[in-house]
Amino acid sequence: MLTKEQLEKYVDALWWGLTTARTKPYKKGDVILVRYEVDALPLAEVVFKRLIDEGMNPIPRLSLTPSMEKSFYGAGNDSQITFVAPGDEELMKGLNGLIVLLAPSSLTHLADVDPSRIGKSAVAKKYLRDLMEVREQEGELGWTLCSYPTAAMAESAGLTLEEFTAQIVKACYLDDESPAESWKGVFDKATEVKDWLNGLGIESYRIVSEGMDLTVKHGDMRQWIGVSGHNIPSFELFISPDWRGTSGVFYADQSSFRSGNYVEGVKLTFVDGVVTDISAKEGEEFVKKQLAMDPGASRLGEFSLTDRRFSRIDKFMANTLYDENYGGEFGNSHVAVGASYADTYAGDQSKLDEKLKEELGYNSSALHWDLVNTLDKTVYATLKDGREVVIYAGGEFKY
Repeated sequence: MLTKEQLEKYVDALWWGLTTARTKPYKKGDVILVRYEVDALPLAEVVFKRLIDEGMNPIPRLSLTPSMEKSFYGAGNDSQITFVAPGDEELMKGLNGLIVLLAPSSLTHLADVDPSRIGKSAVAKKYLRDLMEVREQEGELGWTLCSYPTAAMAESAGLTLEEFTAQIVKACYLDDESPAESWKGVFDKATEVKDWLNGLGIESYRIVSEGMDLTVKHGDMRQWIGVSGHNIPSFELFISPDWRGTSGVFYADQSSFRSGNYVEGVKLTFVDGVVTDISAKEGEEFVKKQLAMDPGASRLGEFSLTDRRFSRIDKFMANTLYDENYGGEFGNSHVAVGASYADTYAGDQSKLDEKLKEELGYNSSALHWDLVNTLDKTVYATLKDGREVVIYAGGEFKY
């Protein structure tokens, strides 16, 4: 497990992430929600103290345990699973920061629960996430998240707890004297690549690898973002494309765990921006029900690339936060079906309302599910002047 010194360094990294993710500086008295799972209590206590020391008003909130989730989704009636607690809306309207500490003690406890019930609950609470997104666009909210090592994640990843913990330490720079300074260095390197990508004038992308040939439309008023403090660790760069211009096949060779379910070998076929065919080696029925959650769940919300030279993650971690940032031999490309990210808008964030989002092809959904391809691939970009260039190959950006 993490030592006291490593916990303190973790909090340094999280504070860097939280303050970097918000466009306006924090001030004393700001309200910070700390959402944590029970196994992450040692880290939550150190985070809480740091927020007190910084003059913030932390609000700790314990997430449901696996047993509670099984009772909630498995036995709760429709009224119960769509219930929103009094005060939640008021909290979101005044929230200045959010820190999420992931530490699941089970990854497959909802395998026997109807996935549509999980979707129904998510749809009912989507408006709370929308409120947070508006505050983020206004510069009033920043958020970050991380993972705390648990035996369940280690076992699912095929690692010992010591090996799993070592990967977290390495990936988050907890073995460095100043993790915050190390993350600032990654931020600077990523900024160089983002500036290069955003200066190319890209019309669309074609991603080609074994079992995959996908075309993605860049979209108007878009910018590449990433390494923005939102995730610790984070090495990916991404856009939220115009979902209407997605066609072809995406294949996720990397397995994943979502909502207490295991999924492997997902293949999605897009026609005119919408998934028309779904297959999976394992968990196919779950995937189909997730993508039927709402109209936007079967559309593209994110397209991402990770350079193997940036990422310190070289093992499967059974954890999306890590797996979507996998470096390994060939880096990774992943897409997310479902909700898009408003901060990929290249204009004034405060003016990106729902009408403009719809006009520009930003996707809206209660779902946001990252699916990862780690195979050797080539990414071609068609530029607005008609030229085609290779922007990514062999796991590296070609800048």
